[in-house]
Amino acid sequence: MTEPDWQLYRSFLAVMREGSLSGAARSLGMTQPSLGRHIRELEDILGVSLFARSQQGLAPTDLAHELVPHAQAMASASAALRRAATTRKDAIAGVVRVTASEMMGAEVLPPILAAFRQQHPGIVIELSLSNEPEDLLRRDADIAVRMMRPTQGALVARHIGKIALGFFAHKRYIEANGRPETVADLAGHSLIGFDTETPYIRSMRPADLPYTREHFALRTDNDLASVAAIRAGYGIGICQIGIARRDSNLIHLLPGRFTLQMDTWVVMHEDLRRSVRTRALYDHFCVALSEYAAQSIGRPAKHAKNQGSRR
Repeated sequence: MTEPDWQLYRSFLAVMREGSLSGAARSLGMTQPSLGRHIRELEDILGVSLFARSQQGLAPTDLAHELVPHAQAMASASAALRRAATTRKDAIAGVVRVTASEMMGAEVLPPILAAFRQQHPGIVIELSLSNEPEDLLRRDADIAVRMMRPTQGALVARHIGKIALGFFAHKRYIEANGRPETVADLAGHSLIGFDTETPYIRSMRPADLPYTREHFALRTDNDLASVAAIRAGYGIGICQIGIARRDSNLIHLLPGRFTLQMDTWVVMHEDLRRSVRTRALYDHFCVALSEYAAQSIGRPAKHAKNQGSRR
């Protein structure tokens, strides 16, 4: 069987992602007829039907859904190959792809990356934000900032410390609704919290805390939306102390009675230890995030440098 060209799989992934030929064509900068030819050619080579055609458009078959993770693995490998080819391994230049949670990537990492940029202007950063961990073994990213200990083998991981979180509200909310003096008082306030309770949330939340889905006046699984609601004065929510301190209008509530701490790790694939550009950013993250974590709990920073371990 003739091996399909990667471009055909790329077109297939675009249609699955966008849900239509027209949307996929726009995302790839192609014409719709050209994209349609790619899909037909892929189906002919594979000898299968990937989409059912109708007046409403294309409907993916069950087989198409089964092929998506395999095509995504090819896309990740292609992107990793391009990053590796951008420069020599010993050069402080090229592309490094970083993955982090939405909150860390949008609120914590930008100033850290800006400082790194001043030191290494030849390095281009690709920043992928997702609360779902990307697979470093599959090389979906080069470096990950994670809130849980990595369990996969062939990874280099450094525990940079614990990042503290607390309850915060905008001073407008406090002026209008009063300030809770005890944890039990929270039940009488407009609380901002999660929509879906994940195992990670259950593992972090104290058992006696009145902070479950039924208590919330605003439910969202988007951490950025939650912090935006706190800043807007909607109510009381949980925020990283280091982020909240940047806004003098945010009031730290119950500081002596409630604090959560998130373990934080910086992780990369062990094969990248010899990549000077990747190692430079990895070490920069370890130092800067150690300082950020220490400041959030009011302790001197213990830099994680030279504390790497294979996980």
